[in-house]
This record gives sequence, C-alpha cells and structure tokens, in this order.
Amino acid sequence: MEKIRMTTPLVEMDGDEMTRILWKMIKDELLLPFVDLKTEYYDLGLEKRNETNDQITVDAANANKKYGVAVKCATITPNAARMTEYNLKEMWKSPNGTIRAILDGTVFRAPIPVKGIEPNVKSWKKPITIARHAYGDVYKNTEMVIPGPGKAELVFTAEDGTETRELIHQYKGAGVLQGMHNLNASIESFARSCFAYALDTKQDLWFSTKDTISKKYDHTFKDIFQEIYEKDFQEKFRQAGITYFYTLIDDAVARVMKSEGGFIWACKNYDGDVMSDMISSAFGSLAMMTSVLVSPDGNYEYEAAHGTVQRHYYKHLKGEETSTNSVATIFAWSGALRKRGELDDLKELQEFADKLEQATIATIEKGKMTKDLALITSLPDPTVLNSQEFIQAIRKELEGLLK
Repeated sequence: MEKIRMTTPLVEMDGDEMTRILWKMIKDELLLPFVDLKTEYYDLGLEKRNETNDQITVDAANANKKYGVAVKCATITPNAARMTEYNLKEMWKSPNGTIRAILDGTVFRAPIPVKGIEPNVKSWKKPITIARHAYGDVYKNTEMVIPGPGKAELVFTAEDGTETRELIHQYKGAGVLQGMHNLNASIESFARSCFAYALDTKQDLWFSTKDTISKKYDHTFKDIFQEIYEKDFQEKFRQAGITYFYTLIDDAVARVMKSEGGFIWACKNYDGDVMSDMISSAFGSLAMMTSVLVSPDGNYEYEAAHGTVQRHYYKHLKGEETSTNSVATIFAWSGALRKRGELDDLKELQEFADKLEQATIATIEKGKMTKDLALITSLPDPTVLNSQEFIQAIRKELEGLLK
C-alpha cells in the first residue's frame, strides 16, 4: 500500500530507558511501514539534556509552539541516585515541567477503556479525564528548615517599596516552612484550556479546590474560573448541552467515587498529580492512561502518563525478556497523528490514527496482552506476550484494518 502522507512535521521528543526502546519498536512496526512520517526530532534522553545543559528541552518546547503538535516519550526526572548514575552536571528539572511552563499548558489525562479490564469502582462506566494545572503551587515552592524558636512572616514588597506582611507562625521550636505562589495569568490559561477542551470533547467540566480553608489562594482559582465561564463560555456550554460545576475537593472526591464517569475533573497542580494516579490505577493501569498537554493558544503535546519503566530497562540491558505495556505510548502517537491530521485536514491520517487505536484495543480484547494486564484481566486464559510480540500482534491486527 502507498504510505499515508503528512504535510507538516510533528515535533518528536525521544526519551529514556525502557520507553525509549518501545519508542523505536512502535515506529518500526506500527508507523513507518504505513505513514510517510515527518518529524522534527529532539533527543530528550538524560545524556543529551546533560550535554546541552537542558537547552534541548527548551528548543523542543519552542518547536512545539512553532508546529502546534508534539509527541513525547517518557523521560527521567533526576534525583540524587541519577546524578551519580549518569554523571550529571546538575540535577536537571523535569522536562515535562519545563515544557508545561513554556507552553503555559494544562495536562489532560484519561484512562483507555478495554473490555476485560474492569474499573475497581463498579459505578464507573465511562473514562474520567483529569485536567491538571501545570504551573506553580508545591512544584515551584520555596522551602526552609526552621532550626528553633522565632517568627516566620510572609512579606510582599511592591515596586514602590511598600511592604505587606502576614504572620505565618510564631515558632516555639524546630519545624519546616513552605512558600507557594501562582499567577492570575496562568490560572486564566488553565481555565480557558479546560473550558475549550470540554467543548472540544463534549464533556461536562467539574472544578474543585479548598476555598473554604484557603479563602484567598484557592478562592482566586474559583473566582477566575467563574468569571471566564460567565463571560466567554456559558452560552457555548448551553448550546453544546454540557455543564460546568464547581465544588470543594473533598466533595468532588466523594461524588467521583459514586459517579458513572464521562466528565473532565479540573484540579490544581498537586491534586491533579495525585488524582490522575488514583484514576489510572482504579481503571486498571498507569500504562493505560493517555496524557495531552493543551495550551490556551492551541498547541498540543501528547505523551504516556507513566514513567520510563526503569526496572524493565535494567532487565533489558541484561538481555532478559520483558513484557512492557506500550499502549499509552502508542496512544500518544495516535493522538498526535490524529491532531496533525485534523489541523492539516488530512482525513487519511486521522483514519489511520483511529485504526491504530482500534487495533491496539482489539489485540487486548482478543486475549493477547502484556503481563501487567494479564494479571488483572477478567478474560479467560490470556496469552502473555513480551514487549516486541505485543507490538507485532498489534501490527497484524492493524494490517487487517488497513486492507
């Protein structure tokens, strides 16, 4: 068959460890035989980030802004052990955090539903999408260890030198201290991305904070969401037949557990980090979770929600067989190709992305899967495939759909 053409490149961000191995397998088996793949390639592997003083991450994010669509492999965020292992110049920041900040984006994460992998929460019938604010709060905090008695104050000095002070705590002994911040402009971008994505996917939008306790910080989030909704989105939501709903974070958790799903749940940065892991685990596996970063000006970056699968990579280096789930990484590619097709009006590319996802799900539903899914499936006698066999089985299914 003639390869499906592309007119505009995708930004391709390669990554680390086992997901880097899967990345090449996916391209070789599921993409390059069928698509005349055009990408602008950036190696975000830890060695290259270290070599370029992390400039390559910045360059990749700016390329994403240029071309509109990117696909990213999982990457290492180094800790002290990685500093030694990779002989790093410094403990480089999370590439995801850097890219989110440059794109001013919101992360939308949703589970991939498959027959035979039932959610742990019996009431859930449809996927729940977590929209995570991607700026500030604990991820850009300032911390201090307090050695002994003393006074801690929050001080803001305006440009004209005027000071505003609030007592944090009068310490009578040792403790710890943390300062967090956020920006109205970033919260506005978060809100607009959430409302636009809800319209795009025709899903209700929930938003939750703890404004009863945090009467200034969290309440600002609530107020900005409400103002933007009433001004720019209320009528559009009414016409689309969807709703916007605000509640407290603890009430939202209780409601989510009793819901049928099928909505977007917008959360502040840390809440979104935690709740996306809860949702993915309850739906079956973090390896069955899509993740897309959406900026308010219409840029998209697709990736898997999970990490680099370090344990499997060490097994792979020893020549041992691995059974690593590649579904979320495959869906990162399909999501990026579909969006590229939408933006460039390439129906064939969109249809290929749809069929790639169909082939992946059909492979699992026919009982062919990686070990992590075989351990939780309700399908009888599943066939456990290794990393490469699973991707090859998907290729066979895909070839049948493309005939």
